[in-house]
Amino acid sequence: MAMAPTVKVVLGSTAFAIFWVLAVFPAVPFLPIGRTAGSLLGAMLMVIFRVITPDQAYAAIDLPILGLLFGTMVVSVYLERADMFKYLGKLLSYKSQGPKDLLFRICLISALSSAFFTNDTSCVVLTEFVLKVARQHNLPPHPFLLALASSANIGSAATPIGNPQNLVIAVQSKITFGEFVLGILPAMVVGVVVNAIILMCMYWKLLSSAPKDLEDASEEVVDDEDVISHRFSPATMSHHSAQNSQDLSSRLELQGSPPLGVNGHVETLRNRIPSSSIESDIRSGGLSGRHLESGRISNASSDPAAAGGAAADDGTTSQKKEENGCSSPVVVLEERDGDPFDSKWKRILWKSGVYIITIGMLVALLLGLNMSWSAITAALALVVLDFKDARPSLEKVSYSLLIFFCGMFITVDGFNKTGIPSTLWELMEPYAKIDHPLGILVLALVILGLSNLASNVPTVLLLGGRVAASAAEISAADEKKAWLLLAWVSTVAGNLSLLGSAANLIVCEQARRAPHFGYNLSFLKHLKFGVPSTLVITAVGLLLIR
Repeated sequence: MAMAPTVKVVLGSTAFAIFWVLAVFPAVPFLPIGRTAGSLLGAMLMVIFRVITPDQAYAAIDLPILGLLFGTMVVSVYLERADMFKYLGKLLSYKSQGPKDLLFRICLISALSSAFFTNDTSCVVLTEFVLKVARQHNLPPHPFLLALASSANIGSAATPIGNPQNLVIAVQSKITFGEFVLGILPAMVVGVVVNAIILMCMYWKLLSSAPKDLEDASEEVVDDEDVISHRFSPATMSHHSAQNSQDLSSRLELQGSPPLGVNGHVETLRNRIPSSSIESDIRSGGLSGRHLESGRISNASSDPAAAGGAAADDGTTSQKKEENGCSSPVVVLEERDGDPFDSKWKRILWKSGVYIITIGMLVALLLGLNMSWSAITAALALVVLDFKDARPSLEKVSYSLLIFFCGMFITVDGFNKTGIPSTLWELMEPYAKIDHPLGILVLALVILGLSNLASNVPTVLLLGGRVAASAAEISAADEKKAWLLLAWVSTVAGNLSLLGSAANLIVCEQARRAPHFGYNLSFLKHLKFGVPSTLVITAVGLLLIR
């Protein structure tokens, strides 16, 4: 493609530069508007500067990728509600044989969960589990945090739904889900093992001086309320979600002396606890089989019988008060028309249905069915299975991420139309042929560097079609290999530095903000491990991907 007129090149490069700065540094002092708004600003400037027309901008948005991304996010939300990630957290400390065993478990669980639930989701949910296990057993946190983030990136490379750049590659390349997995899985497995070995070698003395038996108190580590309540909410990166009924009961106990109204009555539950929190628990089944009488909360006496709340003749919760009006209020949730075991079995059947639908989606993907519609179908099947208002679950979808992708598609398409990427590729292409080792090495280094400078998804959008077209001139097999190498290198490149991938930043930020167990993973600590790990594991993939 020839270079566009000079004015178009300058204006298009300016718009892309603004997008790049806000995507890599979303809180720059002169324009702290964030990544999502930055992508929309870049897209708007491309249209205003007439680098592309409005119709070309709309056409640049890749709806199959957005559909696949939306579907997988909805499925992840329902899997979180079905306690999938809580079970993964329990595996971290179950009968652990020591720090080295724990480190290897983190690498394995992080990689597997990221392959199917995306790397960002796994890091959001598992970071505090990992941090709490390390802190409660007096283990240094940073080797385990590095294991979580780096293995999440490596594991996510194995499937088309593991990370956003793989979604783009899978849709653009038309490679089936099964072919994608078979092509990268060997590199992923060996890469995870090598990554764990590198971590153990670097921190061997630190791990050897730590306690060897982590089995004691493992149940306490996993079942602690502040860990279990750490839930996935991709829209806000906060982690408050529906609790089980026993968790809700403990939250509803009102401590201390209650404020009294004019008539000496205790204020209602809705005045003390946010209604949205209660409604979330009701929607999730946390109050299944129970009815909350918001206006009938007793001011119970210190007498245990009164605290239990004897039912009145009409079936409502009784109200008793001490004469001095200083007793602690207790919320009584009365059983209504139904066996609690019935509610328990309904919960089990619902969770089983969620897992079956998710497995069905993976089977459909392996059979080569349309990935976008398979994910959307699974998401809607989960909505129907839930049989209640889906708004609370759908609100957890990261719509800001979908909007970011829309703006990025338009911005990258406009930059492509300036002719700069094509000109640079024409200069590099003779040295990056995929049919000989030196060409593969040059291509890998270009992808590695560009992924850390411009981020991996824009790198895939800029290079993907050109790398594949160059390889297609050699053979169809080389074209497929080019796509898979692009997926592997652009993903593993995220481990190079703390700013290399969103998963790294999520782990760093979650660890820093964790209550009581906070830890600051510094840029230099990550870089010390990230550079050798990235170079070695990238080389592993170059040798194993066929």
